[in-house]
Amino acid sequence: MKKHFVLLLLALVGSWGMAQQTDYSVYEDKFNMYMANDLGRNGYYDQKPIAELMGVMAEEVGPEFVIAAGDVHHFEGVRSVQDPLWMTNYELIYAHPELMIPWYPVCGNHEYRGNTQAVVDYSRISARWEMPARYYTKAFDEEGTTVRIVWIDTTPLIDKYREENQKYPDACLQDIDTQLQWLDATLAAAQEDWVIVVGHHPIYADTEKDDIERQNMQARVDNILRKHRVDMYLNGHIHNFQHIRMPGSDIDYITNSSGSLSRKVQAVEGTVFCSGEPGFSILSATPKTLELRMIGKTGKVLHTVTRTK
Repeated sequence: MKKHFVLLLLALVGSWGMAQQTDYSVYEDKFNMYMANDLGRNGYYDQKPIAELMGVMAEEVGPEFVIAAGDVHHFEGVRSVQDPLWMTNYELIYAHPELMIPWYPVCGNHEYRGNTQAVVDYSRISARWEMPARYYTKAFDEEGTTVRIVWIDTTPLIDKYREENQKYPDACLQDIDTQLQWLDATLAAAQEDWVIVVGHHPIYADTEKDDIERQNMQARVDNILRKHRVDMYLNGHIHNFQHIRMPGSDIDYITNSSGSLSRKVQAVEGTVFCSGEPGFSILSATPKTLELRMIGKTGKVLHTVTRTK
């Protein structure tokens, strides 16, 4: 028992030490944001250590907020704003003082198995959970750097979820055309230095998920993103890191890994980088640069996506 305790202590200290060795100077004088998704494992697998790592690194990085790209709750979503999963999947896990910052979420497919309105309504319960609607946009201006983020509700945009109305009862109730018209108009009006769109499902990615997921996202969303030349599309869902650049598109398509249980991945058409390690990402913006760093579970930067003007 004593030996096991020592080994556990060494592992935790080693992980913390690796985070401390990070070159934090790359985040100085920049508008920094976190991205995390596919979290809800009640602290199991790598969720708790990664949550602690996020907090420790936040002491140096100073993120302004967290982009939460869906599936905060596995497996059946939540039933109400009082569901105990709010505590065991979220509040008690992301408890580091530096993570008491705004979290801007969207629903993932697992939230759509439960009460999706409760996910929106939790904004009235939690001081840091800020979800004004199923899809929404917000512009940020931090010391002269302007960023517009557009959060979209991808589950209703995919036919298979709309058809499985017993399993995903809220998906077929959402109006696809209204959301896509809103997305088109919102992006047309965007004037910020950087424009980022966030959804739960990928447009391009290596995945064992049904092909219809990417086909619907390509047909319904990608043409709008390309039309308005957004800088990045960020998603979760696949539980690994992927950076894809497609021929004919200047968009960086980013899949952010799971903050708990990850999956294997391999290169496909357009793959710039991929990794099966769990973790989270850090976005950093200035008026001239937009960077996304993929952070593995020990705090190591696995890959950096850089855009310049």
